Amino acid sequence: MKLNQDTQYIREVSLKKELISSYQEFPFNIPVIENFSELKLHPNVTYIIGENGMGKSTLLEGIAIALGFNPEGGTLNFNFSSYNSHSNLDQYLRIVKGINKAKDHFFFRAETFYNVATNIEDLDNEPSSGASVIDSFGGKSLHEQSHGESFFAAFTERFQGNGLYILDEPEAALSPLRQLSMLSRINELCNQGSQFVISTHSPIIMAYPNALIIQLNEEGMTEVSLEDTFHYTIMKQFFEDKDRLLHHLFQ
Repeated sequence: MKLNQDTQYIREVSLKKELISSYQEFPFNIPVIENFSELKLHPNVTYIIGENGMGKSTLLEGIAIALGFNPEGGTLNFNFSSYNSHSNLDQYLRIVKGINKAKDHFFFRAETFYNVATNIEDLDNEPSSGASVIDSFGGKSLHEQSHGESFFAAFTERFQGNGLYILDEPEAALSPLRQLSMLSRINELCNQGSQFVISTHSPIIMAYPNALIIQLNEEGMTEVSLEDTFHYTIMKQFFEDKDRLLHHLFQ
């Protein structure tokens, strides 16, 4: 692992508050936007964490769309829509970019990766003289693999280094062992000049050394250590005194 300021392809995210006329409607009424403070990103790995409903995925989606990604995920070249459900938050975000530009880009959304896989098959079924899109994912149909295998194929095959990777809950289909393997892959890619912005609930995924962890709550966003996250605390309590915790839960 090495800290490389040259890989900080995006440096910070701020909110164009002057354009917001009301905080009563979505997405401006979610906690992270109501109490938004300038988000400075780590040159290697930034985690955005918090309980459901705090706005992690909405914020990550807004950042990705503002950078030119398709709302459902994929590379900057993906342009499809299965269901138009994204917010217009991207229009209210100001992205400060670094001096250098990433050579590779990918927006990974666990909940819509099936749609990305379908679009890849659609593209490869069209007449073309170029290489198949699926070749960059390992050559095997993502629909012919388990969710976990297809997710991991993206991380190991498609991510090429010198890249900007925005990941929304990548652990969704990964076993604990695969999550550890993903940490190893993140490290490889960081050493190859990559930057990650990751939303996750997994204490394993958020354990990358020296990463920046931003925890969202009703009051806004706070920088925390792994050991101070709610996710880590709950898992630690569970495994250290499972019987006592279950006893209280079942009362």
